[in-house]
Amino acid sequence: MTNFIDRRLNSKNKSTVNRQRFLRRYKNQIKKSVADAINKRGVTDIESGESIVIPKKDMSEPIFHQGSGGTRDKVHPGNDQFTQGDRINKPPNQQRQGSGPGNASDNGEGEDDFTFSISKEEYLNLLFEDLELPNLEKKQLDKLIEYKTVRSGFCAEGVPTNIDIVKSLQGSIARRIAMTSSKRKQLKALQEQLNTLYQDKHDHIQAERELKEKIIALKEKIAKVPFIDTFDLRFRNYAKQAVPTAKAVMFCLMDVSGSMDQATKEMAKRFYILLYLFLSRTYKNIDVVYIRHHTQAKEVDEHEFFYSQETGGTIASSALELMDKIITERYSDNQWNIYGAQASDGDNWADDSPHCQELLTEKILPKTRYFSYIEITQRAHQTLWQHYQKITQTHANFAIRHIKEIADIYPVFRELFKKNTQNAA
Repeated sequence: MTNFIDRRLNSKNKSTVNRQRFLRRYKNQIKKSVADAINKRGVTDIESGESIVIPKKDMSEPIFHQGSGGTRDKVHPGNDQFTQGDRINKPPNQQRQGSGPGNASDNGEGEDDFTFSISKEEYLNLLFEDLELPNLEKKQLDKLIEYKTVRSGFCAEGVPTNIDIVKSLQGSIARRIAMTSSKRKQLKALQEQLNTLYQDKHDHIQAERELKEKIIALKEKIAKVPFIDTFDLRFRNYAKQAVPTAKAVMFCLMDVSGSMDQATKEMAKRFYILLYLFLSRTYKNIDVVYIRHHTQAKEVDEHEFFYSQETGGTIASSALELMDKIITERYSDNQWNIYGAQASDGDNWADDSPHCQELLTEKILPKTRYFSYIEITQRAHQTLWQHYQKITQTHANFAIRHIKEIADIYPVFRELFKKNTQNAA
């Protein structure tokens, strides 16, 4: 058996293998630190790396050490106080003076923090581990990718059925020209010499015979070059090209009305940035549609969705109506896996909440795989939550969650998009 030891170093001259082993070994502690760290991050820096702190006690390992008592033999060089056979009393335990700023304690234990940095890729991999889009069609792969066979030029080897006759003949002609060009020039020159002798009135029988022999020899050499050779054969080449197994689209609906204060908007942005990073990293082929609304809804791009300062009153149904319109025009439900996520503080025009319930139950939920509603508020739930709560009793693909503070965002996000292990099994 041959063992290969990977000694490659990363950018900081550290062992990549040892780093990966460390991440696997203390995965639970690191994931907990990542979950705690996300609540301290701003909206704009959520995609960068992170410094992780792990308590030293969580990294402790069993060790062997000498206990009290027992017989020990020691050599004390230069001893001038004791002679052989003297008994020396064991000194009492003493508190050692440390270099730390705190005072000594007679009970309890302390802990030293172990800090190290993880890259953006490692951070996001830990952040979105074990998450998936719910109710995705069973025939699709995790990454929404399958492959189709397409033409990809020509190659020198292949099966006879893939031979390209035209390309092979072109190669044959080029080879024969390259191999016989010098001989054809010599043949042409000899024929010109022979014609000159024919035109001369003198008798050149011997010279004509020699020229004819050379011409015949050259023609035989040219004729020996095969019409087609294995080097000339060209086969049609085929390659696998990645294509989506199915199409998926995520609708992001966010309330930007005047009732949404800056802190509430920041929490909504954090939730959607998490969602955006999760979708863009986990699924290679997925469309994301951003809709902002107050009294009117508007489809916007990613930058305007997260950073626009537009505000107004609140009519939540305007966003749902626009979502239904976009689905009808661009995303046929028999071809697309449709998902939706709505974030609001729950404040809505009272007469509009029943209309929102009607839009969801009759138009949107029958077309979508999963729709989640996030209410970010410290107040009591209002009419929109109450009407949405009725939908959860009749539709399994609809979920509502409540967020009070920043620390609730990541747990709620993981709860909404956690992987269904029963279906996976």
